[in-house]
Amino acid sequence: MNNVQFATAIHILTLLASEGTLSSTDIAGSININAAMVRKSLSVLSKEGLVETREGKGGGASLAKPANLILLSDIYKAVNTAPLLGKTNHPDPGCKIGKQINSHLVELYSQADNAIINRLSSMTLAGFCKKFK
Repeated sequence: MNNVQFATAIHILTLLASEGTLSSTDIAGSININAAMVRKSLSVLSKEGLVETREGKGGGASLAKPANLILLSDIYKAVNTAPLLGKTNHPDPGCKIGKQINSHLVELYSQADNAIINRLSSMTLAGFCKKFK
């Protein structure tokens, strides 16, 4: 639950929507993280078709499509590696609660993730960018 991947990704995409093409160093300065971490995030976002990157002099990252066509749910799905509420544990299978808890937690986690995805599906990056003046 202490995952900053979504916050990092939306920060990157908001910067690119606002400023255009930027280097990983410029992006890292805004987020206050190492440029290597930015490049890792850019790689994930690129694989999902949200950004384009060019290496070398005059290179950098830019949005792969207009901000009004990028849903916040697209960003969430691109970087989400674990359920919103976290992972299950390793309970005692001999316990009447322990032997059933994980299946019920997985169902609960899926419902929570679906709720957040549904909410984020109604929001675009362009709409999010309007919050910044």
